[in-house]
Amino acid sequence: MSKKQRRVQLILLVTGCLLFFLTYLLYPNLNDKIIKNTLEEKEIKVGEVLDPSDLKSTTFQSLEFKGFYDLDKTFNIKSKEAYINNDEPDVVYMEKMLVTLNLDDGTIIKITSDKGSYNKITYSCFFEENVKASDGSTVILAENIDFVANKSLLQVYNNVELKHISGDLLADKVDYNFETKKFIVSMFEDNSVKMKVIQ
Repeated sequence: MSKKQRRVQLILLVTGCLLFFLTYLLYPNLNDKIIKNTLEEKEIKVGEVLDPSDLKSTTFQSLEFKGFYDLDKTFNIKSKEAYINNDEPDVVYMEKMLVTLNLDDGTIIKITSDKGSYNKITYSCFFEENVKASDGSTVILAENIDFVANKSLLQVYNNVELKHISGDLLADKVDYNFETKKFIVSMFEDNSVKMKVIQ
C-alpha cells in the first residue's frame, strides 16, 4: 500500500470519526441546550408541563392593524409586542396596546392598555390592565374595556373611574356609546352610583 493510499484512508477515517462525533454526540447536546435556553427565557422549570400554545405561536414587534367599526369606519391599532397562537389565528394578543378612533365629528378617541387582544374577524378589541380611554373632554380609567366594533360601544368594567366636565364618577361598569356620547352606569352590589360633581 502506497503512502498516498494510506493518507486517503486516514482522511476517510478521521472524517468518519468526526461525522460520528458531530451526529451522535455534539448535535443532540446542542439541541438540548437550545431547548433549555428557550424554556429558561419563558421562565418554565425543567419537568413542568408546557402549554402547547407557548410553543406554537408567532411573535411580532411594533405591530399595526387597521380595523373597522359600524362596517365602514376605520380605526388604528398599534402594539409594541404581539403574538398569535397557531390554534387561534384570528386573535392577536398584544402588549402596550393603543387604539385610535377617528369619529365623523372630528373627535379622536385614544384607548391604551398594558395588555389586550384584537379579533381580526369581528374587529373587536379587549383591553386589560391600566386601561385609559379619552376623547379630549372625557377620561375613563379602568382595568378592562371591551370595544365592540359593530355597536360603536365601549364596555368599561372593574374599578371604573370616569372624569367628565360635568363631574367625576366611580362605578363598577360603564357602557359608553361614543357616537351618541351617552353613558349607562351600573353598580353591582348596590344601586347607588358614586359621583362627585365639579362646581
